[in-house]
Amino acid sequence: MSLVRRRLNAYLRWSEKRHLALAADIDTLRRSFAFRARLFFHGPFGSHYEWDDLGGIPVQWAMARGVTRGQGPVILYFHGGGYVFGSTDTHRAMAAALSKRARLPVCLVDYRLAPEHPFPAAVDDAVAAYASVMAQPVILGGDSAGGGLALALLAEILRRDMPRPFATFAFSPLTDLTFSGASIVENAEKEVMLPASRIGEISQAYLSGAAAEDPRASPLFADFTDAPPVWLTVGTTEILRDDTLRLADRMQAQSVDVTLLLEKNVPHVWPMFHSILPEARQTLTQLADWISARTGSGDS
Repeated sequence: MSLVRRRLNAYLRWSEKRHLALAADIDTLRRSFAFRARLFFHGPFGSHYEWDDLGGIPVQWAMARGVTRGQGPVILYFHGGGYVFGSTDTHRAMAAALSKRARLPVCLVDYRLAPEHPFPAAVDDAVAAYASVMAQPVILGGDSAGGGLALALLAEILRRDMPRPFATFAFSPLTDLTFSGASIVENAEKEVMLPASRIGEISQAYLSGAAAEDPRASPLFADFTDAPPVWLTVGTTEILRDDTLRLADRMQAQSVDVTLLLEKNVPHVWPMFHSILPEARQTLTQLADWISARTGSGDS
């Protein structure tokens, strides 16, 4: 474990986890996360960002210096935030860092958030955005709730028999809104960022009475038969650890080519901290290498 990781974990436990546990409402979470993202997350020098529209859904392109949009492969990315906060702005620095390594443009989808737009609004937006780019090679990706959304989208693509993406990846994805994984309890104290006490409240805001077992909400229960390759990573001490481990087992039982990276003692979605954390940069490079092996891109 790097010294930076130990210090970052201590800071997140003292600051971020406490803040998330005590925030009075969703608006407070949105404002504070947006402020902290501007303060702490910065893309590589020369990165550029462009707003656009895909199928009526706002998107923001994140591209490292020298990377341009075209008809080649594209990474379609869904940000995390429990389906209630986060934005393309909060995640574009990490997207640009991945763009630099994979030498591909990253398109972040500004899907609608709950509780103003409850389930299945996010899934509908994801499908609409994908339908606008599916004529070219697409890699789906996301983190936390956005990772769950990317995986739910993959299952919808298969169910609807739409053109398949080249591959899908997810950082610490939220795949089970029934919260039946043992790590929710086992890692409640070890987790340095997410307070287990708030997960029910967040999921209720998103589901708004819908069934948590619906595969579009909880892709752990989806059918991934004939899915393209999937890359997953999660930390050993995360409360969402078993969301990833059980999904990987389910996918492998359905004959999906799954690459699973289990990292020790890292914070939730640690690649967000690529500017300071060596383990974050290493994970992004590993992912970029995996993507490049499937697209022929990359300069990691």
